[in-house]
Amino acid sequence: MNTPAHLEQIIINALKDVKARDIEVIDTSQLSSQFERIIVACGDSGRQTRALAHNVLDRVHEAGCKVLGIEGEENGEWVLVDLGDIVVHVMQPAIRAYYRLEELWSARPARHAATGASILET
Repeated sequence: MNTPAHLEQIIINALKDVKARDIEVIDTSQLSSQFERIIVACGDSGRQTRALAHNVLDRVHEAGCKVLGIEGEENGEWVLVDLGDIVVHVMQPAIRAYYRLEELWSARPARHAATGASILET
């Protein structure tokens, strides 16, 4: 069964496999009816952000889940992968710092994927 929680774990593992940094999971279920979670991660270069996004795509397909779309592959500064219940943002650090998605979407604090701790506590 591919629940949002199961899909989240597939995505986090795919990001970790390609050495994503600062993976954050934001629960948006109380904020939007469009999706349940946002996952934000950093890659150090356009090449790495594209590789991270493609690894997410590959792993999601292997699990039999549907990918609705991908945007931003051209320059690789910010690659968005739309998986329906979960939207994945893979960003270079400067872009992430500028847009601060965690602040925008966090009615409740975002949490680190690895520790579950609030990003405000670190």
